[in-house]
Amino acid sequence: MTAQHTDDGSVMASLPTPGTYLCGLTWDGTRFWHSDQRAGELYALDPDTGAVVRRFACRSARADLTHVEGRLCQVGMRPKRLLLVDPDTGEVTGHKAVRPSNGRLCGTEAGPEGVWMCLRRPPVVQLRDFATMTVLREFPVEGNPSGLTYAHGIVFYSDFEQRVIRGYDVRTERGVVTLPAAGNPTGMTWDGRLLWYCDFPGRALRAIRPAVLDREGAA
Repeated sequence: MTAQHTDDGSVMASLPTPGTYLCGLTWDGTRFWHSDQRAGELYALDPDTGAVVRRFACRSARADLTHVEGRLCQVGMRPKRLLLVDPDTGEVTGHKAVRPSNGRLCGTEAGPEGVWMCLRRPPVVQLRDFATMTVLREFPVEGNPSGLTYAHGIVFYSDFEQRVIRGYDVRTERGVVTLPAAGNPTGMTWDGRLLWYCDFPGRALRAIRPAVLDREGAA
């Protein structure tokens, strides 16, 4: 499929999901990984068909996930933290506290600068060092963030309640795009070509390609 560029949130591709309570989404360079809170499971999904190629129990999954240094990092437990999961076995090999420990953390994605996160009440985006979880940067954002991803110098996050995808330039810390979403969006990821998000009521993954990704000067 040839990549196009849209400004209106038009869905360019869709994939089915196996569960009913769509949470996290990430891309490991080969396949999608997706988590479902109600099922308490992690799934590796074929990027062409959405077929489940791996399935692991993850009873503590609560929100988004990312892929860092060969491991899956699932937001889970109470208070929320990162669960480090071996993608070959499904074993939880460790935890990373995200302090202060509370329930605000919702979205996360690894980027070249570190691990980006979005938190609620108040809504902020943070950049943290993965090794220490130290906050390197923080800036306020609009709405009520859910999932998050990073592409070309822009942090994109989903707003479940307002049913939009928002993008912020990480250099200026200013909003650069707001797009309508299909359904209520949760987890997000970037596969190097398209932005994907979980359509919660539609029980599907949706792909878009905002034109802002091709703006002059994008990283």
